Amino acid sequence: MPFQLPPLPYAFNALEPHIDARTMEIHHGKHHQGYVNNLNKAIEGTPLDGKSIEEILKGLDMKNMAVRNNGGGHYNHSLFWSVMAPNAGGAPSGELGNAIQRDLGGFDAFKEKFEQAAATRFGSGWAWLCAHKGGKLEVCSTPNQDNPLMPEYSHCGTSILGVDVWEHAYYLHYQNRRPDYLKAWWNVVDWNAVAKRYAAAK
Repeated sequence: MPFQLPPLPYAFNALEPHIDARTMEIHHGKHHQGYVNNLNKAIEGTPLDGKSIEEILKGLDMKNMAVRNNGGGHYNHSLFWSVMAPNAGGAPSGELGNAIQRDLGGFDAFKEKFEQAAATRFGSGWAWLCAHKGGKLEVCSTPNQDNPLMPEYSHCGTSILGVDVWEHAYYLHYQNRRPDYLKAWWNVVDWNAVAKRYAAAK
């Protein structure tokens, strides 16, 4: 089966006022759908056809820009939708909260480091919270639709939280105010979903 656009787990307007409905509608239905369509075209009839997106990206030839950009776009956005939720936000607790305290100096220090990674990513890209085997956490960022699954960034660990800093993720509501978008975004982070990803990654 070719890759398909995953349905959003909430309504387009569910993350308002932090992320507006029109942005969500275009971001999911146009941008993510475009990555899915182009990924399917890029792998059709090749040895990658039939592999999972994780298998494709882990074994990626980084010179294959069609698969790199569109496969990364599909994977990154699928993760992005899954770690947000309405009526979320707050701070993580349990093992994840303890790991943030241990490895990143506490929640406030982590947020500052994460926002800096996202705000200073020149042009388009992503900031990630990643977990290594054993549970150690690290913040990193990647350009365009690259991600820590790809061979060039495998030293970062497994991404458990990611924020999209392409302008299409925030421009309708925030224009060029990327830092404002990032501060608002914490209000929709689903820490329960991130904690599950952490438990699986470590």
